[in-house]
Amino acid sequence: MATASSPSFLLLPHSLTLHSSVSHSCLVPTTAQFPKRRRLLGHGDRRRSLSLRSAENDVSAAVEPPPPPPPPPEEDVRSPRNYLLPNLKLKLLSAVSGVNRGLAASEDDLLKAEEAAKELEAAGGSVDLSKDLDKLQGRWKLIYSSAFSSRTLGGSRPGPPTGRLLPITLGQVFQRIDIFSRDFDNIVDLELGAPWPLPPIEVTATLAHKFEFTGSAKIKITFEKTTVKSTGNLSQLPPLELPRLPDGLRPQSNPGSGEFEVTYLDDDIRVTRGDRGELRVFVVS
Repeated sequence: MATASSPSFLLLPHSLTLHSSVSHSCLVPTTAQFPKRRRLLGHGDRRRSLSLRSAENDVSAAVEPPPPPPPPPEEDVRSPRNYLLPNLKLKLLSAVSGVNRGLAASEDDLLKAEEAAKELEAAGGSVDLSKDLDKLQGRWKLIYSSAFSSRTLGGSRPGPPTGRLLPITLGQVFQRIDIFSRDFDNIVDLELGAPWPLPPIEVTATLAHKFEFTGSAKIKITFEKTTVKSTGNLSQLPPLELPRLPDGLRPQSNPGSGEFEVTYLDDDIRVTRGDRGELRVFVVS
């Protein structure tokens, strides 16, 4: 039996004291001595892991963005329509502005308008109305006619003269084109002078035509009748209709028909050349 002076009895408390003074980390077993235990996957866990991976694949496939659109063809970027035509259209509109639709145009004004029109026609290329027929449809406002420089309302054709001797003031001029019924109407606003103290008489004259195509860009119009309607203070008066004169009574200088060629056409501007050399510029109204 061990006594109080037995070495084993005396060393036990001292041994405990030494171990208690050592840091706690020294008492933790090392990995080499006690390797980590890995959790074994059961059949249920494997199926759950596979289903989660499948769901992730389905979601990633569903939210995959569509491919970007292809870039525009290089010829479209370099096409004159993207950068040249707007400038040429502006040049033509500037050339025909301030000349009262051509009634106040000088020789220099006529040359500037002709040059600007030729540049726009060359850049736009030939017109094919079989493809662009829908662009012809609608109401167009005349902003320039080189024929008005002759100082007559008929241009190079017979028409009343303009000036102080005849109290007729030309207002707005429109063309109304219906590609389905083949109606082609020239609509002219006029102001007729009256003896003082009567106010001037405002009327709208509609020259009705039918049109047909004689080429890819050429149009022939045939006159049918003229309707004159009072506006302003006399708008209550009924319209006055003037039928077409019989061919036997019609002067040779006014056959009742005419032709013109559309030399430029887009969604908002139209340029035409008449059969007597008239240059006309219209904007969509």
